[in-house]
Amino acid sequence: MVVLRREIGDVLRTARQRQGRTLREVSSAARVSLGYLSEVERGQKEASSELLGSICDALDTPLSVILREVSDRIAIAEGLSIPDTIPAEMVSYERVPATL
Repeated sequence: MVVLRREIGDVLRTARQRQGRTLREVSSAARVSLGYLSEVERGQKEASSELLGSICDALDTPLSVILREVSDRIAIAEGLSIPDTIPAEMVSYERVPATL
């Protein structure tokens, strides 16, 4: 069974390690205790949306990128194929009027 907090923690840890940063550096930048960040990365604690936002800011990585990776991992665990792009029906945007 897939546990969301574990997948989120794995993705956050991977992002941090790719940057060559320590738990201490990221926890300080995110203004969260080192121990709590460690527990989030190990999937022992569920991070609030505000905390996830702070961690993503500290990692200079958009929350959407982290959540996309988590979603892809869950889809694989569920045996689903992962689309290369976001389906058109899921994309909403506001057209900006052309200026002359």
